[in-house]
Amino acid sequence: MRSYPRNSPEAAARIVALVLVSDGHVCNSEFDVLKHLGAERELGLEPQRLPHIVHTLCEELLVGGYASGSLLGNVDDSTLASLMAEVSDPALRRTVLRLSLAAVRADGHLADGEMMVVEAARHHWQLVDGEEPVA
Repeated sequence: MRSYPRNSPEAAARIVALVLVSDGHVCNSEFDVLKHLGAERELGLEPQRLPHIVHTLCEELLVGGYASGSLLGNVDDSTLASLMAEVSDPALRRTVLRLSLAAVRADGHLADGEMMVVEAARHHWQLVDGEEPVA
């Protein structure tokens, strides 16, 4: 999986994208909520860039998960830690978690994959629902 510069809009957006695809499909309601919240602006992305980040992530996951037959088959704890490490700015971390949680709640269904990614963010960043780091 490619790496992005630390704290770049793309690194942050990829984590949101991972939450979006972690249940196996992306609902229009998830994109609608993110659009309503101005997610691209908040993450520092150019307009209409988030769908491209989601598409690129899916391609990378499909290539990596080909052998296992699972979209998240190659996203283990080490990979999650690596992705989370690309976002170190506390304010950006809170923004990513807030947007991710909004997307998760958009379709009214909390999938195991979504929870896995959100919990990885909380763990690696020591955050609780977008609040300040846990001491």
